[in-house]
Amino acid sequence: MSEFNVAIIGATGAVGREMVKILEEREFPIKDLVLLASKRSLGETISFKKKALKVQELNTNSFKDIDIALFSAGSAVSMKFAPIAAKNGTIVIDNSSAFRMDSHVPLVVPEVNADDVKKHKGIIANPNCSTIQMVVALKPVLDEVGINRIIVSTYQAVSGTGKAAIDELEEQSSQILNNKKLTRKVYPHQIAFNILPHIDKFEINGYTKEEMKLIHETKKIFGNNKIKITATAVRVPVFYGHSESIYLETQKHISIKKLKNIYLKTNGIKLVDDIANYKYPLATMSEIYDDVMIGRLRKDLSESNGINMWIVANNLRKGAALNAVQIAELLI
Repeated sequence: MSEFNVAIIGATGAVGREMVKILEEREFPIKDLVLLASKRSLGETISFKKKALKVQELNTNSFKDIDIALFSAGSAVSMKFAPIAAKNGTIVIDNSSAFRMDSHVPLVVPEVNADDVKKHKGIIANPNCSTIQMVVALKPVLDEVGINRIIVSTYQAVSGTGKAAIDELEEQSSQILNNKKLTRKVYPHQIAFNILPHIDKFEINGYTKEEMKLIHETKKIFGNNKIKITATAVRVPVFYGHSESIYLETQKHISIKKLKNIYLKTNGIKLVDDIANYKYPLATMSEIYDDVMIGRLRKDLSESNGINMWIVANNLRKGAALNAVQIAELLI
């Protein structure tokens, strides 16, 4: 197999570091790995295949001889540097929201719409973390019986906000347990021992940007604007692992038994549904499994074609870094 020159932009961030780990774990055929970040990260090193790689400063000349660039440094950086990389002949896989709804940029989850990779013009977008796990869980249902409506409520870990949020949850928990004054920098309210029904900025319609991402991105990935979708995105005091409660109405009837059998045969999905023994997906399990975990499958009591389910996935891995690397694997 050929080897490729790969760059990671935002290499010192939580997702960037995860990308480095996953490239090594999955033995991606790398000739040279270039780690790029802002000037303040100069001097840092990150281990890859037992070698300490120095972080370099991102600039307009960073993409010479780079075949694939994995971006995870925020929308502003992507908007500025992704077009430069693409013009240089580098294929960009962008983890920000910068290009997700661009009609010329494919929005890809390999288990769901792998063929869309072929439509790229130099840039491929990685969906939002909460969108990724939902479409992986629902694609088998869509293919089997169709979907008319989706109602989703998310329970999202603080790592989705970044390292500062992880530190804030840890610090606030210690402060509360030790009767110390609570400090707050990241979130508008206390996050420790609390739940915030608010992720990202509020839009004019009363929904947050995170909720609108779930709606718009799902329709684009499925290639179906007729599906009715509503979402409520919630931040919970969990370090890693996003959970989602999903209610869907299918076009045709499907039994829970048949749906479970389909999930048991679907790559990228782990069925954890044994209520007699209290087995169902937990956020803590996402630190062990990369699959999207599904459980609490049950028919709705008031709608004959209604189904309820609970899904969990690792937001830094399948929800970001792993999905990006899987896209790169499709490319090669």
